[in-house]
Amino acid sequence: MTVDEIMKELESKGSDSTKRILLKHGILEPFFGAKVEDMKSIQKRVKKDYALSKALYATGNTDAMYLSGLIADETAMSKKDLNEWVKLAQSPNISEYTVPWIAAESKHGWDLALEWIDKESEHIAAAGWACLSSWVAIRPDNELDTDALKQLLKRVQNSIHQEKNRVRSAMNGFVIAVGTYVSPLHEAALLAAKAMGPVTIIKEGTACKVPDAGIYILKAKEKGKIGAKKKMARC
Repeated sequence: MTVDEIMKELESKGSDSTKRILLKHGILEPFFGAKVEDMKSIQKRVKKDYALSKALYATGNTDAMYLSGLIADETAMSKKDLNEWVKLAQSPNISEYTVPWIAAESKHGWDLALEWIDKESEHIAAAGWACLSSWVAIRPDNELDTDALKQLLKRVQNSIHQEKNRVRSAMNGFVIAVGTYVSPLHEAALLAAKAMGPVTIIKEGTACKVPDAGIYILKAKEKGKIGAKKKMARC
């Protein structure tokens, strides 16, 4: 499939009702309002395609950018590619999902995440914390730098309430991810969650609630899911 063919299909699948919902969740124009299930239909036909994914991302259309993450070849993505993507990822579904997913699946995820979390830009810093969440979710514990992750947990509990809105959200998700996916740091994450206390995140126009990190982790424990890794970050 070509970029033009895919863009026409995405436009045909767009709906005003879906678009209104996404706009309330902060998704940024331009986009058609295509559903993820429609994008996955295209993904099944395309599989992974490095060049096509980059071309779709470059359109600046948020639907196309999300789809580009579904078909991206993580083994071909360079640091330069991922840094270019994160700079353009203004919409939260791209900065906190698409880009972190692909970065985490690539060999560059850890290094890039540590760079991104120190950036002044809200969407890049949020992408860094989201990338760390995906990194720990898909890699065996023996491949993780648990000492560095402990320090990152301390950083979150000490600074989360002073961070920007989307960064607070991603930091909260990081604590949940570590407590859920990294068995050796389960208790440390629970302690961090307790030290953090309630996290306030502005979610204008929606009824979405901020997940309580400690409660979320304990629910995962009750279900016997602590340490159960995901096969891939993207979904």
